[in-house]
Amino acid sequence: MERASASLIEFPADDPERARRFWSGLLQQELAERVEDEGEGWQTHSGDLAVGVHSRGRGPGDSFSLPYFAVGDLAEALERVQALGGSVVHPGARWAICKDSEGSPFGLAAAPAA
Repeated sequence: MERASASLIEFPADDPERARRFWSGLLQQELAERVEDEGEGWQTHSGDLAVGVHSRGRGPGDSFSLPYFAVGDLAEALERVQALGGSVVHPGARWAICKDSEGSPFGLAAAPAA
């Protein structure tokens, strides 16, 4: 089993353009419009850890900042989440939203093939 690594921190925003300007200015990196398989919003595309911004919504990934962890086998990781007392809120083939044993939301993303 391959170790998970942080791959994305996602920030929901009431005013996405304002948030995009903030994070771009702070990080001195462009938050570019996402491509289709990355979801909606904008994110950095340089370095090991991406920062993303999207419009705030009602789901666990839309209400609070959300760390994503890259995993080698997403299906296996989702099984592990449940076996360890967590829950899978939104399963998917490339990414999923989960909650840990204490109810804190986080995301898992399938690591790109080497």
